[in-house]
Amino acid sequence: MGLADWFSIFCTNIQIQDGGTISTRYRNITQRLNTDFWNTTSDTSHSLYVGSYGRNTAIQGISDLDMIFQLPYSVYEKYNNYSGNGQSALLQAVKASVETTYSTTSIRSDGQVIVVPFSDGISFEVVPAFINEDDSYTYPDANNGGRWRITNPKPEIQVVRSRNNACNGNLVLLCRMVRAWKCKWDVPIGGLLIDTLAYQFIVDWQHSDKSYLYYDYMCRDFFNWMADQDSEQEYWKAPGSGQSVYGKGLFQYKAKRCYNISLEAIEHETATPKKEWSAKQKWREIFGTTFPD
Repeated sequence: MGLADWFSIFCTNIQIQDGGTISTRYRNITQRLNTDFWNTTSDTSHSLYVGSYGRNTAIQGISDLDMIFQLPYSVYEKYNNYSGNGQSALLQAVKASVETTYSTTSIRSDGQVIVVPFSDGISFEVVPAFINEDDSYTYPDANNGGRWRITNPKPEIQVVRSRNNACNGNLVLLCRMVRAWKCKWDVPIGGLLIDTLAYQFIVDWQHSDKSYLYYDYMCRDFFNWMADQDSEQEYWKAPGSGQSVYGKGLFQYKAKRCYNISLEAIEHETATPKKEWSAKQKWREIFGTTFPD
């Protein structure tokens, strides 16, 4: 079993395993909200996976699954005309609807979303929203007296998919591998920033059309590229939407450390004779036990 097999198995190990359960819950929530707000029992209409799951960059162990549910404009008019915090009232109405289906779940309103927690550790975060003419969404923020905000996830999903297709599927798998690194090293970085940086990196990476045999180089070069990001930079522009994605802390130091570890791994791989076991231990030091030993 060679290098390409190691990374192929690793990527298989970290991919979402419980997609069927997620889909069932998504459809149940969608059907409930459609019944109460659209007078239809459709379990697909008006809903959209967003966040890392929508961009297809989530990994096994995901704890928060984001979905937008589009409401009729008449509902916006109703709650926008409230004399005080109509946003909070709207969230409570959506919460009451979801509770009809999941009555034993400790559903709560959390400022901008309805959180639906499940016993397996996955929580659905439902964002009630209204579609705008430019295909962005207006959604409620009940904090500090209430206001409306704008989010624009569709272009983010579309451009990640497009660039992933253009680089032989490597963008999505890089995003997933970096999430495994984040978990292993407790890196202070959000999922959208991971995807933003990977998106920016891979467009100029010289081996972007290659496959698993080049993944050691891809990880090495990406960690080096991350380490060189300006430590004074506060935010980056998300692909597609252009929204500002703020950093949560300095990730550069841990990226530099793992760049150096990846150099050791590659040195073991290319030694004569090859030191494959030692190389895999170095990759496991970076990515954790989901990397094959």
